Amino acid sequence: MADRILNIGFIGNGKGTNRYHMPFSLALPQKFLIKTVYARHLGGQWAELPGVEYTTNLESMLADPAIDVVEVSTPIPTHYALTKQALLAGKHVVCDKAFAETAAQAEELFSLAEAKGVTVQCYQNRRFDSDYLTARKVAESGKLGRVYEIVTHYDYWREEFFRMAREDAYERMGGIVYGHSCHCVDQLIDWLGIPDRWHAEARQLGGEGRPDMSFDFDLYYDEADIKATAAASYLAATQRPSFEVYGERGTFIKVEKDQQERDLKKFYLPAGHPDFGLDTPEQWGVLRYYDDEGRMHEERVETVRSTYSGFYEALWETVANGAPQLVRPEETIAQLRILEDATRDLR
Repeated sequence: MADRILNIGFIGNGKGTNRYHMPFSLALPQKFLIKTVYARHLGGQWAELPGVEYTTNLESMLADPAIDVVEVSTPIPTHYALTKQALLAGKHVVCDKAFAETAAQAEELFSLAEAKGVTVQCYQNRRFDSDYLTARKVAESGKLGRVYEIVTHYDYWREEFFRMAREDAYERMGGIVYGHSCHCVDQLIDWLGIPDRWHAEARQLGGEGRPDMSFDFDLYYDEADIKATAAASYLAATQRPSFEVYGERGTFIKVEKDQQERDLKKFYLPAGHPDFGLDTPEQWGVLRYYDDEGRMHEERVETVRSTYSGFYEALWETVANGAPQLVRPEETIAQLRILEDATRDLR
């Protein structure tokens, strides 16, 4: 199957599809071809790609035997129903985060995929964030000694969330928890595994009825004696460090997040740009540690180079060659349980 090209059909033609999916499948033309894009309404700010069929007929796209993989990149409340529809059509499916509203819905989708003989997984492209991979590399280098705590932040300034809803219109999937927390929690689960226990808190900073704008999740790994924290706010005028790693011999701090999104927002795409997403030396993290003789060392750590195409490399191996999928069902289910806990009492 080494020369097989997989055909993709997209559900959705907005920012998610055009900014966070297409550039990274297009960077692998020997493995993927975008065949069809479905949207309820065509046109808008995103230019149509040459050679791609654009349609408002979802049933027709799902009935196309040439399409191998369907990608769902639509508003979060639609994910469960559209993913189920694509699975029932016998397609392999990739669904944006959040994968579903509840762990029970996710379990249903995974069972349906197994029954249909196809795969389904959440699009966790942030497993290929350079800051995340750099923090892992430092931890695995041994210079920090035994790591006992990891902290990650994903802060933004989004004051408009104060005005997004009336006091009687809270929407569970409309805030930071079912949005950006999915990135942070998945990275920690990918790194450390499913936690033994957790404490999950979300806050509606604008008051009852408003979107959740802040989260603080503590994940505990008892055997390894590690605490991992994911926290973020939509009211952070100054962003906290992207990653902090604490060990018995030292500390690593990476302030700036991965820069791929920075370039994507400028339409500076991975294809044809070898410097896409690269940090400058000033953006590298700082490692401070003590050696066996008690001498302190401080150094800048060059950021690991990465690309979200790594998700598509893994997807191709799964669909074309039967390799285990990158994002395992049990990881997605565990994440959704944490999200459910965080939002259970919000109104």
